Amino acid sequence: MAKKEVRDKHGNLRRQPHELPEDVKVALEQNSVRADYDARPAYQRKDYLAWIIRAQHPDLRKKRLNQMLKELEVGGIFLRADHPASKK
Repeated sequence: MAKKEVRDKHGNLRRQPHELPEDVKVALEQNSVRADYDARPAYQRKDYLAWIIRAQHPDLRKKRLNQMLKELEVGGIFLRADHPASKK
């Protein structure tokens, strides 16, 4: 049986947001890019976290986290693609 989708009163699909893992939170703050992360659209924050969380090997998780940190620091990039709206 299929899982029932949860929708709000306007019919929009409601999804549980990913909580910011502690290691990601610390990395964002240590690299002074927390404000850049928070300024990104919700879909990008969700995509970054889902991408990092899905990594099955600790080295891959670290590599993905470092890529996100670098993209936030540089600006104008989202998952290796141009993103002019976030350009610094």
